[in-house]
Amino acid sequence: MNHSAPLSPRTLRHPSPVRQRVMTTAQLRDRGVTTADANERCRPGGPWQRILPGVHLLHPGPPTPEERLHAALLYTARPPSARTAPLVPAQPGSEEPRAPRPPADALITGLAALALHGFSCAPPLLSLDTIDVLVPRMRRLRSTGCVRIVRTTVLPEPSFVAGVPVAAVPRALADAIAELSDAEAVRGLLTEAVRHGLCEPRSVVEELTAARLLDRPHVIDAVDTLVAEGRAIAEGRLYRMVFDHGLPDPVWNVALRLPGGPDLGAVDAYWPEQAVAVELDTRPLLRGAEAGRSEQAHRRERLERLGITVVHITPRKLRDAMEQQATLVRTALMAANDRDPAAYVVVRPRW
Repeated sequence: MNHSAPLSPRTLRHPSPVRQRVMTTAQLRDRGVTTADANERCRPGGPWQRILPGVHLLHPGPPTPEERLHAALLYTARPPSARTAPLVPAQPGSEEPRAPRPPADALITGLAALALHGFSCAPPLLSLDTIDVLVPRMRRLRSTGCVRIVRTTVLPEPSFVAGVPVAAVPRALADAIAELSDAEAVRGLLTEAVRHGLCEPRSVVEELTAARLLDRPHVIDAVDTLVAEGRAIAEGRLYRMVFDHGLPDPVWNVALRLPGGPDLGAVDAYWPEQAVAVELDTRPLLRGAEAGRSEQAHRRERLERLGITVVHITPRKLRDAMEQQATLVRTALMAANDRDPAAYVVVRPRW
């Protein structure tokens, strides 16, 4: 058996019977192996080894990444031992029946979760000295061996990668970044998350804010890159929406102002003849951003009082429901003939 092979979602989809190679003391007892027998087999040079407190590896060689993951989840699982459903489900063609998936007591998070989510910037599981496991704050668990305990007030809903319960990408990113001081590593992870569509910038910033990581200069610098990357992607999707759905050509990225009057703010797309504007909401929920959002809402109300229809679109809606957003814009354009003429505004380049 090759114990040095890296773990990936692909290999997890075709797993070896890991649950037969990694068992808790309670599971062994249910199979007739006493604690004394298990201790004897785990002596130096014996056929087994104790990989974590109460968790045994039933072969003498080094654990595979798959076995380390399973051991970490067994160590952090709640008693009783009656919960016997496999953490890595049986696959089609296996002789073992698939057991119902139990509720997750703990989630793989941090760099290990990002590796499972497929991040190329995350180190492979084989190279990680520790596996971060997210557990409820009141659980009486301690970090030990290859497991680092990360506590949370409320355990979030898990994502499952080939049957392994993992934290969603935004939370996994925050838990990973909490342990990283390398600015390039942080920037690389955040950029990959947004560029590959694994999450939205806003959800990442929310998690970083909750983790109180935005007072670290290298994290703030990486978030600036993240926001710029997210905006560029959203703008690209907006261009594609207009062209793919046959909307009339707007003027792009312009600032509006009253003749001889004050600036009215910038919009991402504007149809002057119909007085319809599209505004992308790419502003993350940073601390102190409430004032900025209030100003944004005030600006939108001022434009609408002048007879300009503002279509507000979030990057997530643009990604997940582009056709619906195109319909909203088309409806606003078609309704222009039924509205009173808008006030005349000066249109100039945004930059």
